Amino acid sequence: MPEKSYDHRLIEPKWQRRWEEHNYFKAVEDPSRPKFYVLEMLPYPSGTLHVGHIRNYTIGDALARYKMMQGYNVLHPMGWDAFGLPAENAAIAAGVHPRKWTLDNIAYMKEQHRRYGFSYDWDREISTCEPEYYRWNQWFFLKMYERGLAYRKEALVNWCPECATVLANEQVINGCCWRHETTPVEQRALEQWFLRITAYADRLLEDMKELEGGWPERVLTMQRNWIGRSEGTEVEFPVVDSDEKITIFTTRVDTIFGATCVLLAPEHPLTRKLVPAEQAPEIKRMIDERKRRGPEDLEKEGLFTGRYALNPYNGERLPVWVANFVLMEYGTGAIMAVPAHDQRDFEFCKKYGIPIRPVIRPVDGPLPDPATMEEAYTPDGVCENSGEFSGLPSAEARKRMTEKAQREGFGRFAVSYRLKDWGISRQRYWGTPIPIIYCPDCGIVPVPEDQLPVLLPLNVRITGRGRSPLEQVPEFVNVNCYRCGKPARRETDTMDTFVDSSWYFYRYCDPHNDKAPFDPEKIAYWFPIDQYIGGVEHAILHLIYSRFFTKVMYDLGLVKHKEPAKRLFTQGMVVKDGAKMSKSKGNVVSADYMAERYGTDTARLFALFAAPPEKDLDWQDQGVEGIYRFIGRLYRFVTRNADRIRGVTPQGPQNDADRRALRKLHQTVKRITDDFETRWHFNTSIAAIMELLNELTALEGQLSASALAEILEKMILVLGPFAPYLAEELWEEIGRQGPVFRQSWPSYDPELAKEELVEVVIQIDGRVRSRLRVAAGTSREELERLGLEDERVRQLLDGKQVARVIVVPDKLVNIVTR
Repeated sequence: MPEKSYDHRLIEPKWQRRWEEHNYFKAVEDPSRPKFYVLEMLPYPSGTLHVGHIRNYTIGDALARYKMMQGYNVLHPMGWDAFGLPAENAAIAAGVHPRKWTLDNIAYMKEQHRRYGFSYDWDREISTCEPEYYRWNQWFFLKMYERGLAYRKEALVNWCPECATVLANEQVINGCCWRHETTPVEQRALEQWFLRITAYADRLLEDMKELEGGWPERVLTMQRNWIGRSEGTEVEFPVVDSDEKITIFTTRVDTIFGATCVLLAPEHPLTRKLVPAEQAPEIKRMIDERKRRGPEDLEKEGLFTGRYALNPYNGERLPVWVANFVLMEYGTGAIMAVPAHDQRDFEFCKKYGIPIRPVIRPVDGPLPDPATMEEAYTPDGVCENSGEFSGLPSAEARKRMTEKAQREGFGRFAVSYRLKDWGISRQRYWGTPIPIIYCPDCGIVPVPEDQLPVLLPLNVRITGRGRSPLEQVPEFVNVNCYRCGKPARRETDTMDTFVDSSWYFYRYCDPHNDKAPFDPEKIAYWFPIDQYIGGVEHAILHLIYSRFFTKVMYDLGLVKHKEPAKRLFTQGMVVKDGAKMSKSKGNVVSADYMAERYGTDTARLFALFAAPPEKDLDWQDQGVEGIYRFIGRLYRFVTRNADRIRGVTPQGPQNDADRRALRKLHQTVKRITDDFETRWHFNTSIAAIMELLNELTALEGQLSASALAEILEKMILVLGPFAPYLAEELWEEIGRQGPVFRQSWPSYDPELAKEELVEVVIQIDGRVRSRLRVAAGTSREELERLGLEDERVRQLLDGKQVARVIVVPDKLVNIVTR
């Protein structure tokens, strides 16, 4: 009888239909069972999935299936981050409405997800562009507005003078508008809406202790740096011949007697007041140039305002300059320049001939000589030429100087954050309308909750010119005031799409609730998320914003936890031809191509096998071919032995071949179980299944039906999370009932799973000096390391030089000396 061949085109659709007909992945709250909420970051519906996406979803799906087999009640949902700029760009380029473009893409990508058989509960699907979802964005905004967490202020935006429109950061290419490469982008001030995330800065830092051990330290470090908490002193410098005061923040008030000028950011509100009108174009040029090139790439430039401010500690008149390297986003947007003790100040003041005055000396050395200084002296030391504070160590001087400022009313202890409030206004169409109206009599008026959602109108014309397209829809803009009934105007800005993705994982728990964003009891069952999976590029925006939203919900009494996710995993990128896989680079491998040519299980297995999931994966076509051949070998081995084990109950080993194969089986089950429970090195899990198949093939014909029954059962079960279609087909082939992921995860015998040990002799220059007991198959590199670290060998090698090490695996390590 000819061998069966594996045909993914028949097998995969068969099992996809069967799973969907039985709705196997539907999740229901069940307090009698332990829960496990596993989640991959929801995708933007850009049009099609490539294998970079597939890797991310495969990691989550493998974990979900493993947890199902362990008896957990698993929630594994999927949805769409559906608002955003690309839909508007498509409308401009192709004349298709953003909603149609988005929904068409969602339909196509959902079909791709279904084809890959990911274990999603599609009954919980959400799309953030639907009113049923974004009404709750608006509801959260109103709750924040009530608490003073949503407010409006003037802020700078990117402006294209030719299009007469606001540009998103992504639309600024090399400092110019994306539509015309020669039109420089300008900065303009517009009224914008902000969320007061800074009110939660300390809690965002403090609660990180709950995440330690569960989140990558790299991500926590990035968040700490992004929040950027600094303790220091705020000091007011009165402007001469003016009622204005320049407030600066410094962490080094001990150096203030060395200040030789005061520097303002170009965007600082006082800049416009202090700079003469004829110099305003130069200030605008500074702002636009910095936006185009970034502050790190700019040569330091300054403009003297002609004004002076007084150092409150000694009454010295200091010139006030505007400097392009001073950031409005840090501190107060103004600094005292102390060139002797800050490198950036040193470079700026050297360029413009501003005096350099050292006031800190090393503890065991003299004060630096400004005439010979080639760089700033930045460490702490001892204060000199600092009035009553001379002779004090820097730390003590900072304490006493701050106390003096507070006592005399010109300063105070202060905490500054790099984190700034979250600007959520977007002058775009395809986003959540901000639920605010403007009444000439009543001012800013929030939309009443019973009037939500404020619907996004569909009858818009998107040209990419002018301000928001919503301004051109009179029936949207014109509204009667909810308080006085007089004509009013609706807000035409829409929300940053990061708002949509800051709480979507809560909506999955109660996606059809039309009375509230979710039922707190359902949240109490499912939350926190047990495992969140996504790219490290989201570490400092999405992941901080989502933590902020959770803390707001906690304060609203909606949730009982302070952090949304216990554990976070950041997968590596998929690289092809030396670059990250992306449409713009033309190196995308389509998920559809993989499914059609090789089958989705091949794509899954290769995505997990080619590299540990936290590392970048180099996509190699020959590697895919190798996985496809492995699937074929495994399928043929099982199907040609299936008849032998139907109806057979495992009864332990019957001969030496059984014992050898069962040892390998139990080692394989242990390795895969350990991989799931610890490091997620699924590449070694799949390698273990390959090694097991090699062992079985070598012993084929010698194995008893009893041993083969146990081996094939457990091998198929551990294969299930990685290649679910193949596993289901093989499970049916051997006569077993029920879906694989509804079976119990196989156990292993710890004694059988122990590695077989061999004795390895260690020689020095051909003479036996020691012996090692190691697992059979230990690598050459590991044997060399163990041999050189052996205590007796180290003593004998003392004073000798190792010329080379000869390793014979499982037998010998010979260390040759000079």
